[in-house]
Amino acid sequence: MTDQPTQETLANLSREERRFEPPAELAAHANLTAEAYARAEADPEAFWAEQAQRISWAQPYEQVLDWSNPPFAKWFVGGRLNAAYNCVDRHVEAGRGDKVALHFVGEPLGDTRDLTYAQLKDEVSQAANALEELGVEAGDRVAIYLPMIPEAIVAMLACARIGAPHTVVFGGFSADALASRIEDCGAKLVITADGGYRRGAASALKPAVDEALVKLGDEGPVEHVLVVRRTGQDVAWNAKADGGVDVWWHEVVGESSTEHVPQAFDAEHPLYVMYTSGTTGKPKGILHTTGGYLVGASYTHWAVFDLKPETDVYWCTADIGWVTGHSYIVYGPLANGVTQVLYEGTPDSPERGRWWDIIEQHEVSIFYTAPTAIRSFMKQGREIPDARDLSSLRLLGSVGEPINPEAYVWYRSVIGGDRTPVVDTWWQTETGAIMISPLPGVTAGKPGSAMTAIPGVGADVVDDEGRPVPNGSGGLLVLTRPWPSMLRTIWGDDQRFVDTYWSRFKEQGYYFAGDGAKRDDDGDLWVLGRVDDVMNVSGHRLSTTEIESALVSHPKVAEAAVVGAKDEDTGQAVCAFVILRETAGDGGADIVAELRQHVRKEIGPIATPRQVMVVPELPKTRSGKIMRRLLRDVAENREVGDVTTLADASVMNLISSGLGAGKGED
Repeated sequence: MTDQPTQETLANLSREERRFEPPAELAAHANLTAEAYARAEADPEAFWAEQAQRISWAQPYEQVLDWSNPPFAKWFVGGRLNAAYNCVDRHVEAGRGDKVALHFVGEPLGDTRDLTYAQLKDEVSQAANALEELGVEAGDRVAIYLPMIPEAIVAMLACARIGAPHTVVFGGFSADALASRIEDCGAKLVITADGGYRRGAASALKPAVDEALVKLGDEGPVEHVLVVRRTGQDVAWNAKADGGVDVWWHEVVGESSTEHVPQAFDAEHPLYVMYTSGTTGKPKGILHTTGGYLVGASYTHWAVFDLKPETDVYWCTADIGWVTGHSYIVYGPLANGVTQVLYEGTPDSPERGRWWDIIEQHEVSIFYTAPTAIRSFMKQGREIPDARDLSSLRLLGSVGEPINPEAYVWYRSVIGGDRTPVVDTWWQTETGAIMISPLPGVTAGKPGSAMTAIPGVGADVVDDEGRPVPNGSGGLLVLTRPWPSMLRTIWGDDQRFVDTYWSRFKEQGYYFAGDGAKRDDDGDLWVLGRVDDVMNVSGHRLSTTEIESALVSHPKVAEAAVVGAKDEDTGQAVCAFVILRETAGDGGADIVAELRQHVRKEIGPIATPRQVMVVPELPKTRSGKIMRRLLRDVAENREVGDVTTLADASVMNLISSGLGAGKGED
């Protein structure tokens, strides 16, 4: 790897002086207090053993951690459990069956459904019986390709109940992406729907499954396709009764018994495979197992969100096709017995205030969303949320990428009414659960900083040689010891697992996350994004995140993306793409010069953008991450590359057509 950041070159972060102390009431009754840090640091294994008591074990474990063959960890060795039992049955057995588990809100207005824990248990049991009837056994893989409807959660838990690892593929992915994932993990069954609702229209899903099966051919692994009727669209049908593969959910699951005895599996039994993009183009199947993952997801959900399951109404806006949906919609929240909102659609359908209406209606108290959503609301202005009663909110969370300080402050002020803590969480598909975050009852929030590793987790910022950097310096973000929810391997490729995550700092035994980070003068952590997104300008390595934050701090800017483009004089030059707030109008002729000067003032002359381009939208994946690779293509006047993973592939046409030759230059 070349052009890695070093401690000198990533130390340019602008100062952040604002602090928000924990509310006194929250701090007085916080689930975790400051003493947890020292207790966890003194004996991490004892701390994790304490957290393991949060879940029910059918057979107690004999050893907390087996790290005899690093980096291949085994957690809670010898223990046996069932993830679905932990998420539904035990709450019913404890007398909480009438408690609402899911407030489902479909995108069409009025399309709502509440499921209690008792009802969820019945539906999961029915689905488990149906899967077994279709020949699925423990160890068989199941692909799930569904919209954000209750059946998606039911399907995941039914797989967990019978020990069949699931791989959930986001419903917006193409037939090619679906086929590659089915093939890689050898999925025996696909669970899908006729379609789902998105932006006011029915969006088809089953045709992509049909196309994927054609691509896989007659030798493909899929034996059955189980189809939920969601929209009523016409679909091509290859009925099982006629020798085909298609079966209706309502016929097979709906007619199954609600009685099903969950089987206990080893703590290291595979729970799911989640695919994430690989630099080689071949997706990486991240394997998570059952015991450690469930402990990590339930502990972090309880600790980071200060969860009070008896009274809180929780809402995470992620899709279950991403790891955030796995850990903080399905396994963490349901293991903790909380009542939560499940929303099918987009934030602005049928109107821009849809999310705030849902918060008001269901009196949501904990809200967890992505910075990209927050910035899109900043662009619209505060009038829309101000028209709703959001006083039920007591805690806000941010996930997916570093949050700009200005977006953080807007989120806390406008959505949180200047009273709610914001937990800015850093973690990855690979880590399975939150690793770095403020604790809302302990930490004084600092806008833009993920602050510190949570109790039980070891994290550091190191230089190229693996040495910790001093305060005020930047480097590489590493995790310094194993943790229960860690990935166990890459599906079918142990060597790639070792090479990708553990080879860089093999001597120290560190997990390298691929992110750059900085310790500020107080010792708090700032995640600076992927190391690949660091620019080398005249020998200075600059973080794209830092310059983007400077741009978003300007009152006319709602969102910004920065890339490094080749430059004959400086090696790379800073190129910025900005979306203006609606209140800024078109920004006026002087906006480019104004923004270049603003970055110069906030960070320094070396960070001044060569170009600032005003654009209507930015290219984002469906999980909300900006695809800077495509913007680099534009900045360097290359043909735009593969856009299949974009939420809206037409965005690149909008950007390219909107940028006339030289437009946006100073």
